[in-house]
Amino acid sequence: MGRYYLMILLLVLAGQLVRLPVDAQGKKKRDKDEQTKSSQRNQLQAEVIFLEGQKYFMIEDYSKALIFFQKSLELNPENAACHYKVAEILILNEQYDEALTYASQALQLDTSNKYFYLQNAEIYSKQSNFAAAAEVYETMLTTIPETDSHLFDLAALYVYGNNLDAAITTYDKIEERFGLSETVVFSKQRIYLKQNRLEEAISEIREMIEQFPGEPAYVFNLSELYLSNNRGDEAVPYLEAYLAEYPQDARARLLLAEVFKKRGDLNLAIEQLIEAFNNPELELTPKLNVLVEYMKQLPDPEVEENAVRLAESIMEAHPYDANAQAINGDLYLNLANHNHKEEYKKKALGYYQEALVLDNSNYNIWQNVLQIEAELSQIDSLAKHADQAIEVFPNQPALYYYSGFAHLSNDDFDTAVEILEHGIKLSSSDPAMQVVFYSLLGDTYNELKQYQESEDAYEAVLQVDPNNDHVLNNYSYFLSLRKEKLDKAKRMSNKLVKNNPDNPTFLDTHAWVLYMLGDYKEAKKFLELALEKDASGTIIEHYGDVLFKLGDIENAVKQWNRAKGMDDTSDMIDKKIADRKLYE
Repeated sequence: MGRYYLMILLLVLAGQLVRLPVDAQGKKKRDKDEQTKSSQRNQLQAEVIFLEGQKYFMIEDYSKALIFFQKSLELNPENAACHYKVAEILILNEQYDEALTYASQALQLDTSNKYFYLQNAEIYSKQSNFAAAAEVYETMLTTIPETDSHLFDLAALYVYGNNLDAAITTYDKIEERFGLSETVVFSKQRIYLKQNRLEEAISEIREMIEQFPGEPAYVFNLSELYLSNNRGDEAVPYLEAYLAEYPQDARARLLLAEVFKKRGDLNLAIEQLIEAFNNPELELTPKLNVLVEYMKQLPDPEVEENAVRLAESIMEAHPYDANAQAINGDLYLNLANHNHKEEYKKKALGYYQEALVLDNSNYNIWQNVLQIEAELSQIDSLAKHADQAIEVFPNQPALYYYSGFAHLSNDDFDTAVEILEHGIKLSSSDPAMQVVFYSLLGDTYNELKQYQESEDAYEAVLQVDPNNDHVLNNYSYFLSLRKEKLDKAKRMSNKLVKNNPDNPTFLDTHAWVLYMLGDYKEAKKFLELALEKDASGTIIEHYGDVLFKLGDIENAVKQWNRAKGMDDTSDMIDKKIADRKLYE
């Protein structure tokens, strides 16, 4: 049987071979069938390769996925999904021009797939071609059913492309389709404001208030809109109606206070602010912001009174908040700077110190504490707090200056040197800070009678700042006391008084250098100039010494008696008077 079938098969094949040259119609059919089979094989192979690409895409190996997708397209260029996937990878690689080619081809091959539209629009958006992106959305919305939700995207594209009228029209369509919504109303309002169409912007939010009365976001929005356009009085009915229903809402009171303040009704404004500030549910930050605005208007006496009341309200509502303590410190320091009242400075210091007890992490508060203690000559507290601040902020050079100054003032010279030297290392990149440290270090070494080190420190300052008043004064004065390098001292003190002709301390220093040089007449002239500015004990005693040198003993004793009991006189003042003799 096997041989029989084989013979039949051979005969059939033989017959076909015999008829082949003369059966042209059959050949065409066979060729077409072969092409169909080849196409089907290519499509099948393309699909297998596409699925392999999908596998790599899923594991985010995009470079391999791209190779498979592009190979799949070589076999089947009509695969819209494959064009889409290639475009997707190119978008990830930010190759937008190439991506657009593939995305456009995908859309041409299949206009019924909304994701192909979205991909084209995405690429146009990334290229900032918002008009083209909007056109794609428009086509999709008219072609693909149930895509109305993308009206929001279309409106946004119109806004990005500054086609604001089209954006408004689109938002109107959204409202027709989905109803009134906060998102749409606020979006339209922003556009109207950008177009300077204030009344339309107001109308939008008023409609929301009518639809949803008592909703705070809408009342506040409208009130702020009126306020920012100098129409605050129109906000008052809305705010008062809201507060009649919700009297505990501190935010509404802040807005109402701002309206009253802008129209000059400060008392009404303060009443609203006090009500708001006394509400512990209102966060501290907006209260601080309001108080800061009032502080900017100091030293107006009426503003001062109101600012103090507001600060006290903050303390009542937030007694254990470091920021509440600190803002009170800021207020009284501000008042002290304007009114020059030491009591205000002491109040500021107390609040700052309380703030540090609650939270010691604010460097600015530490600086304020140290600065005030230095100005009030609270040296023991200054030393204590400076060292505490260094523990918290060990790399802040300014803290070492305050500590060094405090230890120098307490005659703890060795500790002062150690601290100041460390501060110099920390401030190596800050020439201005180096000047401050070396100035103080020169004074400290002088107290230790390490005169060469003192002079080295002063010279380091003068190399950077040759007109430094502090160093020119102390350096020349200390040299005069030691009767050393008096010509150098004279050059420095001469420059000092030339730069500061009305400073009594500097005039006295120059006079004393001249005194040590034996130029008593010239010294007398500068001391008399100094006495016109400030009759301190030191200057008066020096004047008596010069008069004695000039032979005017009666007037010399008279000046010594005048200086007696005043600060900063020498230990020899009583002996000079008693013996009517000069002791140096």
